[in-house]
Amino acid sequence: MFVGYGALALHLPHARDLKAKRRVVRGLIDRMHARHRVSVAETGFQDLHQRCEIGVAVVAAEEQEVDRILDLVRELAEQELEVVVLDWQPTVLAESK
Repeated sequence: MFVGYGALALHLPHARDLKAKRRVVRGLIDRMHARHRVSVAETGFQDLHQRCEIGVAVVAAEEQEVDRILDLVRELAEQELEVVVLDWQPTVLAESK
């Protein structure tokens, strides 16, 4: 079993208030979960309207599958027109026996 996780640091340059930020972030989180069945949540910068951190976690039987899913999550965030990805450093952990 392999566990992958990471935090996407995002900039939302067009968000002028928290309501606009929430609309973009909620949509992105919902798409990540629906398309890739990952656990995902807003984990930082909740009170800033142009910054966001989204935490992502996935579990799979193969390391390559975890890597593939984490890459797809990053690509989905990069495709969002209202978001700029500032940082993404995923980590994969292997089950110790």
